[in-house]
Amino acid sequence: MNKKFIRPVLTTTLTLCVGVSLPFLLGNACFNSQQDTVRNDVSHLTASPSVPLEITFAGQTIRLDRYDYRERMDRELLSFTYMHSTTMLSIKRANRYFPVIEPILKANGIPDDFKYLAVIESGLNHLAKSPAGAAGMWQFMQSTGREYGLEVNQNIDERYHIEKATRAACRYLKDSYERYGNWLSVAAAYNAGQARISSQLQKQMAAHAADLWLVEETSRYMFRLLAAKAVLSDPRRYGFILRSEQLYPPIACATDTVTTGIDNLASYAKQKGITYAQLKDFNPWLRSTFLQNRSRRTYILKLPTREGMYYAPQKTKAYRKEWVTD
Repeated sequence: MNKKFIRPVLTTTLTLCVGVSLPFLLGNACFNSQQDTVRNDVSHLTASPSVPLEITFAGQTIRLDRYDYRERMDRELLSFTYMHSTTMLSIKRANRYFPVIEPILKANGIPDDFKYLAVIESGLNHLAKSPAGAAGMWQFMQSTGREYGLEVNQNIDERYHIEKATRAACRYLKDSYERYGNWLSVAAAYNAGQARISSQLQKQMAAHAADLWLVEETSRYMFRLLAAKAVLSDPRRYGFILRSEQLYPPIACATDTVTTGIDNLASYAKQKGITYAQLKDFNPWLRSTFLQNRSRRTYILKLPTREGMYYAPQKTKAYRKEWVTD
């Protein structure tokens, strides 16, 4: 066939195809907000959250207009915003655990913002355990837990005891602050260890840990903490919409003080009117099927009340009003 003839034919054919299909493609690509709302519970739109010009942490104002600070903050805000289930669970759990953590921080002279450290360490999961062996809501390693007053052995592991572990975290944070005098550096030391942060501050001749060249985990850690505060302080801004009834309420518990061992925890739980699983859930520091207590220490066991164990959504109250829409 004549090449001069082929070129006009192909051009005409292509023009017709595009002309026919383009309106169809564009028509299907249009966003119908009313229809989309009917078909879906969540939006399919994806937006980048804005990075604030500055953020306050533990009384210190941190400007975020410097390129490295801004981009590190941006990365962590994106992570919190689009790791939907993890962030949503943290908000729900905060309603149960912030009322426990906050008074302990205050009593020990630790800034309230450090409650967000428990968020980034464990997602406020009191049963959390890392592959490296860190355990509990505050993710203590065994040796560090013992160093700061926690009982850790095969029978009892107080890293899983929320109140005791929070007090131990306070002691660690206070020690670090005496060394650095900067709360963001204290947070970095919680992740990397005091020895490493002190060494790097000296070697790199930096004043604060945020200005150090560190392994990625620790470098991100400080800004993850700031992002946790930003998102949990204003969840709706980042797309998290909850009602009060969807939060996890505090569960009322009775207590039983014991100074002797318990041979069979399943039998003990049955006597108290709860299951063995419920006993372990509220006292995860009990690591075996019995409580060994040769030294006759005093232990306080939490026993969920029957009323507390059952949800009454209409009675659930938001600990912070900015978490909910109602």
